Amino acid sequence: QVQLVESGGGLVQPGGSLRLSCAASGFIFSSYTMYWYRQAPGKERELVAAITGNGGSTNYADSVKGRFTIYRDNVKNTVYLQMNSLKPEDTAVYYCKVIRIVHYWGQGTQVTVSS
Repeated sequence: QVQLVESGGGLVQPGGSLRLSCAASGFIFSSYTMYWYRQAPGKERELVAAITGNGGSTNYADSVKGRFTIYRDNVKNTVYLQMNSLKPEDTAVYYCKVIRIVHYWGQGTQVTVSS
């Protein structure tokens, strides 16, 4: 079955960096677009970034353009989110997702940006 396991979250000071990972299994990873979402307390879940199966195309939310980079390793079946110049407003639980008929979500990883 499809499994997505995020890791790499934590507490970081404003201006710092984190790299999130999402390890995938149970499907042909390279055939699917992968997504990173986030959900801050009291807010709706929002799309942060997406990457096509071969990594050739990416999209970003305006709020993270120029600071975050999504990329993938189709040998390791893992998608990453490199987050630089982090701001307090980036604080959220970050989730990866794949759409394979239905939407599959990971369990999420907490990112807290605070001094």
